Amino acid sequence: MFCDKRSSKLSSSARMLAALLFILLGIHAAHGQTCTDGFTFERRTRQCIDVDECRTLPDACRGDMRCVNQNGGYLCLPRGLYNQPFRPDPPQVPQVPASAGQSESFQPAPPQRSAEPSYPQVSYPVPCILGYTLADDGTCNDIDECETNSHHCNPTQVCINTAGGYTCSCTEGFWLIGGQCQDIDECRYGYCEQLCANVPGSYSCSCNAGFTLNPDNRSCQDVNECEDEPCSHTCFNNHGSFMCNCDEGFELAADGTSCIDVDECSFSEFLCQHRCVNAPGSFSCICPPGYYVYEDGRSCEDVNECETGNNTCTTERVCFNFQGGHTCLAPLQCAPPYVEVGDNQCMCTTGNPACRDQPFTILYRHMDLSSGRSVPADIFQMQATTRYPGAFYIFQIKSGNEGQEFYMRQTSNMSATLVLSRPIKGPREVVLDLEMVTVNNVINFRGSSIIRLTVYVSEHPF
Repeated sequence: MFCDKRSSKLSSSARMLAALLFILLGIHAAHGQTCTDGFTFERRTRQCIDVDECRTLPDACRGDMRCVNQNGGYLCLPRGLYNQPFRPDPPQVPQVPASAGQSESFQPAPPQRSAEPSYPQVSYPVPCILGYTLADDGTCNDIDECETNSHHCNPTQVCINTAGGYTCSCTEGFWLIGGQCQDIDECRYGYCEQLCANVPGSYSCSCNAGFTLNPDNRSCQDVNECEDEPCSHTCFNNHGSFMCNCDEGFELAADGTSCIDVDECSFSEFLCQHRCVNAPGSFSCICPPGYYVYEDGRSCEDVNECETGNNTCTTERVCFNFQGGHTCLAPLQCAPPYVEVGDNQCMCTTGNPACRDQPFTILYRHMDLSSGRSVPADIFQMQATTRYPGAFYIFQIKSGNEGQEFYMRQTSNMSATLVLSRPIKGPREVVLDLEMVTVNNVINFRGSSIIRLTVYVSEHPF
């Protein structure tokens, strides 16, 4: 509020004119800062500056009144006050009675007029307007109402001295609402990119896990956690976090960073054909003696000791290979009354009385069989080599089938197949006498031939 500080010598009309001061009461707000009426907020300096109402208000003063801007308001004064010459009252000169030696017409010289001031003057001495005080040298000095505590700012406000007055403002982080400085909730207006904590007059930004606060104290930047090598094997950075990956043969532990070995052998018993051995990050298959690991790394293949020479057979014996091993066959020796007539064959001649009830020939054969082989399975075939008119043939197992694992299935008049009907577990050696009976009713003939089949059953099912 502005008041005219002119002396009591002002005429009543001048005092009435000075009372024509207009004060606009209101609140101007700009970007969270408010100023009292007569001031506006300047964003560049972040301060309240005076509004020149004489320029901004149309017809601020009417009639023959002149608008004079003041700090926080304006005055309407008669234009004549600015045009009146400066005429101070002449001093009173005492009258001296005429006496001898003095002329009655003698008067003291009038005082010289000083230069007229360049500012409006109503009376003498010069007064100061509201907000200024008269100094000893006759000048008007600004009164610092904030320093003298003569202001009327609310306790929540901050006093800012201006030329000829003062303004009440709020500190940064507060704005003026209803004459009170209230805290600005910066978090409400998205001052922070991620996390915001409001405090009276200010705010504090922070970031989520995996981010760090930038130097502007508002935005957040991703943290590359992989630079600290948190993973046992491979680290992949992503937005706000990271991910660990393990090499082949390992899996991620519950902590998400370390890698533990995967026991591939525990997944399935069929991973290896024989036995699986786990290793860090891998596994290997091993095979029993007599086998080697095939190219696929899992299957077992028989080692043919008879071909590789890695056998114990002498030159007199014949090496016979079977799955997982080998055997050395002794040279053929035909028991009487049989005589050797060819490769692995013994014959009992018809002229020998001891051969009457014996098979005509005995042929020795050998084969191998995997342990636990699936059934039924055709494993051996018999066939007559000579056909006689009017003859027919009967095929049967004469001996060695005590466990009923085999049977003969006749496939034609001259052939039959040996069938495995039950699985056989090895290692085992089975000797079967497979008989072919020849019957000729025309000439009343009945005779037989034997194939003595030795089956080597392996220890393993491969």
